[in-house]
This record gives sequence, C-alpha cells and structure tokens, in this order.
Amino acid sequence: MGNPTGFVTFPRTDIGHRPIAERIKDWREMDLPLVTRTLNEQAARCMDCGVPFCHAVGCPVKNRIPEFNDLVYRGRWREAAENLHSTNNFPEITGRVCPAPCETACTLAINDDAVNIKHIEYQIAERAFAEGWVVPIRAPRRTGKKVAVVGSGPAGLAAAQQLARAGHEVVVFEKHDRIGGLLRYGIPDFKLEKSVINRRLEQLVAEGVRFEPGVSVGEDLSSRYLRRSFDAICLCMGAGQPRTLDVAGAELDGVHLAMNFLPQQNRRVAGDSVAALGQPLIDAVGKHVVVIGGGDTGSDCVGTSIRQGAASVYQLEVLPQPPEGKNPETPWPHWPKIMRTSSSQEEGCQRRWSTLTQSLTGRDGRVEELHGCEIDWVEGPKGWEMKPRPETDFTLKADLVLLAMGFVHVVHRGLIEQLSVKLNGRGNVVASKGVTATEGVFAAGDTARGASLVVHAINEGRITAAAIDRWLSA
Repeated sequence: MGNPTGFVTFPRTDIGHRPIAERIKDWREMDLPLVTRTLNEQAARCMDCGVPFCHAVGCPVKNRIPEFNDLVYRGRWREAAENLHSTNNFPEITGRVCPAPCETACTLAINDDAVNIKHIEYQIAERAFAEGWVVPIRAPRRTGKKVAVVGSGPAGLAAAQQLARAGHEVVVFEKHDRIGGLLRYGIPDFKLEKSVINRRLEQLVAEGVRFEPGVSVGEDLSSRYLRRSFDAICLCMGAGQPRTLDVAGAELDGVHLAMNFLPQQNRRVAGDSVAALGQPLIDAVGKHVVVIGGGDTGSDCVGTSIRQGAASVYQLEVLPQPPEGKNPETPWPHWPKIMRTSSSQEEGCQRRWSTLTQSLTGRDGRVEELHGCEIDWVEGPKGWEMKPRPETDFTLKADLVLLAMGFVHVVHRGLIEQLSVKLNGRGNVVASKGVTATEGVFAAGDTARGASLVVHAINEGRITAAAIDRWLSA
C-alpha cells in the first residue's frame, strides 16, 4: 500500500446525511458524499492484508477491495473503476444499498473501525460515470444463440449483460411497465434514485440487450413459447411470495403487504399512474402506521410513511433486540447480529422488539387497532419457540398496517409450474451454480437462493450467465 500507516494515522470518517427536517420533505437521496481529500485518507486506511477477508469472506462478488483502495489512494481513478467493474456490474447500486458485509469482515474491524469500503465503491462508480468511462462493451462476434431472461432485477440484469457481452442475443422480460425489478419498485428513491438505474440501462441497451416490459411470462407468454423461441431460459423472478399475517382481522381494509405499498410511492415519484395497478390506493398521510417486520423492507416502509405524512409510526419485530456493539454469537469476520438503526428509523419511528401480533380489530371493515403481546424465545423439542409473557398485552392505534415480514420463495403459479423445475423444501428453485435439473433452464438470484442481498443477486447472475454460455458453447 502507498501508506502503510494509514490505518493508524487516519480515523474512519462516515458519510453524513441531509438533515432529517429537510430530507423527509422530499424523495431525493439523503447521503452526503465525502470530499476527495477525505476519501483519499479513508482509502489509505486499507492495510493490504495478507488474507483480505473483505474480499474472501465479506464480498459475494469478490470485489478486489485492497486493489481499488490502493488505486484510489494513488489517484488512479480510471484504473480503480476498471478494477471494480471487472467483478461487479452495478457498483453504483451496491455502493448505495448493500449493507456492506465486506466492512464487517475487514481486518481492522477486529479492534477498530473498518475501512469505509462501501462509500469508496460508490465514489469510484460515480466518478466513472462523471468522466465518461462507463461505455458499452460490445461483443466482438455474435453466436446466433438466443437467451430469455425472465425478470429484470439485479440478477436478471447482471446475467443479461454478461450474456450479451459473450455474443448471445438476450431478451429480458419484465412483468412491470418499467425495467429494474425490486431496484425500481422495491427500494425507495431516497435510497436509490431511479435515474441511477436508467443510465446503466442505457449501457445494456447499447450492448445489445433487448427489454420487453409489461410482459408476464407464464400468463402473457407461455413456457412453450419460450422453449420454441429461445435456446436457453434464465429465471430471475426473485422471491416474490410474501410471508403473510395469519391472525383474525388480517383481511380488514388498511392492512397491506409492503410490496404493494412501496411500489405505489415509487410510481408516484416517477409520475406514473397508480390506478393502473388495480390496487386500492395506499397512503399514510395523517394515519397511525404500524409496520410489522424489523428488516430493511420494514425500514423502507417507515421512511416512506414518514415522508407521506404519517401521524405516528411503530415498527414491530418478533425477534429479541440484538446486543449493542460486539456479539460473541457472530464473531468476526462473519456478519454480526447487533443493534442497528437505519436512517429511516432515525426519522421518527418507535421500535418494539419481541412482540407478537395476535389480532387486528376495526369498524365498518377498516382496521383501527392492533392487539399484541411481548414474547420470550425458549428452546423446545423442535427448536426455538415463542412463549407469551404474562400481563404484557398491548394495543396500538393502527389506521394502516404494513406487512414487511419477508418473502418465502419464488412465486410458483405460472411459469415455475409450467416448466416443472425442481423445488427444494423451502420452495426455491434447485440450481447448482445456476444450472437446474430441467435441460436448458437456469436460475439465478432470489429465485434459487431465496430472499437475499442485491450483491448476492448480482454475483449469481454472473455465475449463471457463465453456466449458460458454457452450455450454449458445448
């Protein structure tokens, strides 16, 4: 490394955010990027470890993190951009929304603050776009083979780009009217402005990828059509089957899935019609909102509700509150289960842990209250079980209840059933490095893994594209 004592000389500097009072009034991104001098110091903190756990353990796409840190420190930004893009198709997206397992695996994190890897990645990607270094990489020759990619989330887009660069004709089918999958409709604009997706899509189109939005494969098009028209099929539909709430009153008006709520607001920001979805209008303005689920999707519901003008927001989590700081149950370099507070939660959310929703009640068919209790987790004969705590029943005002309890598996109805692909016990498509048991059918991302991180989806899109290329070239 250019500065062997950088990790001693410079403390970690985190990025800032726009003031809460300002940012909750709009839908723009909230991060305040570090200036170049500070970024140079942050890159100097990388120790160029003999075994870079950030790369080997923390990063699913295996970004060459010590290398691009050193290049940034030396001011060789274009080389840093080339290095980063060699492993990651969309670093401008992971630099915004990835939880950065690379940082928790950083060697400095053993007894100090980790290197600010995620923000350095973000800055490299933004510099590459600003300088015009992100250009189409067109295949030198065409193979004459056609591949259908079903789904335009991060796995589908990564697979499509890799396949197009290998010379194959690629068509991406997307059920929604805009491309991007959960990047487009599942992540709020205050975390990922959609112009970020649009500029990358321009590169994919220039490389030969063809997009067919507004097409639900399995309904508008059959599996027989795909089989007849394409040499290979790549399934990247994600894990779209939500985990539902099975309690009395869950059918009341005002109880909605998070993935019905969030896409509506993203459509509003884009200037699109919500009525075309055929769903009831979901709006938090003036309402007492209860979000059930403590993960990222729940946090996105919190931030969205606050920006819409909710009267109050509660977020309920069935799991116990994790410890502050270190957790001996998840030691370095693994992802630590510790107490975290998202930027949305900082904006005015009341959080409750170890809570179980028991019922919802209302009047005239509309929800008004949530009834629950606190629980303890006890180890029983079948593993950990919930046990209600005596005399802990509570009631919350709830004009709007948002279900953000995660997703169980890919939606089976339609294409999955038509292709007769093998499923595992959790309902995910069985695939080994993208290859399913059905000849010519491949699967990537959450379709095969189950609901996971954007960075895993990108990595598996790349792996699956390589498997398809090998199969088509055999």
